[in-house]
Amino acid sequence: MKRKIVVLGGGISGYGSAILAKKKGFDVFLTDMGKIAPKFRERLDEWSVEYEEGEHSEERILDANEVIKSPGIPDTAPIVRKIRERGIPVISEIEFAGRYKGVAKTICITGSNGKTTTTSLIYKIMKDAGRKVSLGGNIGESFAYSIATEKYFWHVLELSSFQLDGCYKFKADVGVLMNITPDHLDRYDYKMENYARSKMRITQNQTSADCFIYSADDDCTQQMLQSMDSELRARQLPFAINTAIASGDGDAILEGHSFTATVGKRSVTIDTRKMQIEGMHNIYNAMAAALATLAAGIDPRSIKRSIYDFAPVEHRLEPAGKRDDIEWINDSKATNVDSVWYALESMKRPTVWIAGGTDKGNDYTPVKEFARRKVKALICMGVDNAKLMREFDGIVPIIRNCNTFEDAMQAARDVATSGDTVLLSPACASFDLFRNYEERGRMFKAWVADNVLNR
Repeated sequence: MKRKIVVLGGGISGYGSAILAKKKGFDVFLTDMGKIAPKFRERLDEWSVEYEEGEHSEERILDANEVIKSPGIPDTAPIVRKIRERGIPVISEIEFAGRYKGVAKTICITGSNGKTTTTSLIYKIMKDAGRKVSLGGNIGESFAYSIATEKYFWHVLELSSFQLDGCYKFKADVGVLMNITPDHLDRYDYKMENYARSKMRITQNQTSADCFIYSADDDCTQQMLQSMDSELRARQLPFAINTAIASGDGDAILEGHSFTATVGKRSVTIDTRKMQIEGMHNIYNAMAAALATLAAGIDPRSIKRSIYDFAPVEHRLEPAGKRDDIEWINDSKATNVDSVWYALESMKRPTVWIAGGTDKGNDYTPVKEFARRKVKALICMGVDNAKLMREFDGIVPIIRNCNTFEDAMQAARDVATSGDTVLLSPACASFDLFRNYEERGRMFKAWVADNVLNR
């Protein structure tokens, strides 16, 4: 009799998992309380996967041998609680797909900030070097779908803490942890330690043949490493700008305008002035990418070419246009305070800062000094802006309360003058006004194009 797999959620993670399960001969049923996007429905139909939308058939779900849960569904969801009460294993797409990757190796990137840029850069380096490589996890294609439909030798995966929470036997051949700063605390009982422990799952099951790359400048990461030192088996490859480090296995260190990344006997030196991605946060990202790809055996000359050739990632400090000497910058991907810290750190002009959305238990203290020195106006964009307005009262001279996207954009344009930068860097999730941060960023760019650049 076929084992029964239920897939909770019909997004990119869910449809890929369902198709891989179907290919591997399971009895598969996908269920989503919302609507499934037409492009995903088409693929499910193509593979004859049974699915439902707009409801959960509880009896059928609770008859599963195993449930693959999409990362956006919290453990507190009533159906998830019932599944666990039945003792049915609940895993992530990453755990499930990892069972079928064969001899392919994985480079897995996590962290509160920088993981999308770093993942994209690693993928570019691997692809430019001629490797058969997929891009998946939080960006790119579904990891499970890639395994179901193509044979790759490398998988570059951006992994959120939610995806790692559903991993038990999965192993990263090269694990990269960018940093650990407060984010998604609403999903971790508002306890930083729970969130940090989740991020450290990037190291689980690693052996001495694997590599663990991390920031030696990140205090929380260092504390976690000290607390679990005896559990770590992988070769450790730290990168740093502010901390003196020396690792026998390799490291990356910034000196002046250049950093040198070394793994074993191979090294590459990067002149940061030649990089297209700017700011200190992108030096960290490039260091991590250089170490990861050296560990994967890529030629240093190829790594250097790809890093210099790499352009900014969409929605991360992405220039949206300039007119009348006012810059517009789309940093919609900045969904937490630490991301905003990096954004404000890189601002060189008086800044009109658009922020707000679904607050995830934010502590705004780290960005208040930058706000005091650099921000001339704060445009609060969200359904409930009370906390944001309270936190920056007396710090930012002008604060505007806007409950809609259109009002916020108009307010930003009204306040901005020649020589300013208008920065969308929300510090919050997008779900009060938008489907996701991508929609928020695209709407920002479209509004700038229509109302500023083409008026």
